[in-house]
Amino acid sequence: MSSSASTCHNCNTDAPGNFCSACGQTTAVHMPSAREFLHEFVAHYVALEGKLWRTLALLLLRPGALSNEYIAGRRVRYVEPLRVYLTFSILFFAILKFGSGDMLLTVHDEQVRVSAHGPHPAKANGPAQMQLSILGQTPTLPHQWQDFVQLSTAEKQKLVADSFFHYAPYAMFCLMPLFALFLKILYLGSGRRYGEHFLFALHTNAFAFITMALMTLIPVDLIRLALGVWLLAYLPWAMWRVYGGGKLATVCRWALLMAAYSLAMSLAIVACIATGVMLRH
Repeated sequence: MSSSASTCHNCNTDAPGNFCSACGQTTAVHMPSAREFLHEFVAHYVALEGKLWRTLALLLLRPGALSNEYIAGRRVRYVEPLRVYLTFSILFFAILKFGSGDMLLTVHDEQVRVSAHGPHPAKANGPAQMQLSILGQTPTLPHQWQDFVQLSTAEKQKLVADSFFHYAPYAMFCLMPLFALFLKILYLGSGRRYGEHFLFALHTNAFAFITMALMTLIPVDLIRLALGVWLLAYLPWAMWRVYGGGKLATVCRWALLMAAYSLAMSLAIVACIATGVMLRH
């Protein structure tokens, strides 16, 4: 059952046509069907329409091209950068948690493998594993940390895994402004605004999440190796395409960026685990 009116139901503006000229809402109001609800979710929240495929094609196959398109003002044909990042960040952590991938965490001189089958002691490394080692001892915390040290191995592993999956997605998102700040410092004098660096950070990290998700899902070692090589080469190529400059200078900036960001990411993971330990009681 639908109804149409010359007045917009949303903003009460005179709207004699099919859409309101003020807010854009349709003037034909009806209770949506289950199919329409599903289409709205897919189209507007997951963005599985034509522009998603255009976005993915540039993001995956042409490093830096999507950022250049956005900076040039060609935006409506692509999915918004923040939505791209959030979608693939959530997807990656979901796959890591419920899929077959592993991540190794070194905490308090003890390696724990976080996977879909629960935390357990680390074994020999394999090609499908993503490893994140936190160098040295984690900082000494109040009595909660001492309590953590006294836990059994199984309890430690469970607490580490729970803390990682609960806080790491938020921590990684909070690192995006820092990633952009590193770029701002590395490209001082380029005339680039901070927002452009933040845009580049969202796109390149979204690519990293997609690639790592594929490496987790695909059980073919040769494909995983190829994806790993592409993941390694992607960022300096994207930096060169977006920021320009000499290739040697780009590689040097990339090396500095990776060193600074790896340290920041390690500290963020430590903070995630420490937060889990502190809030345990």
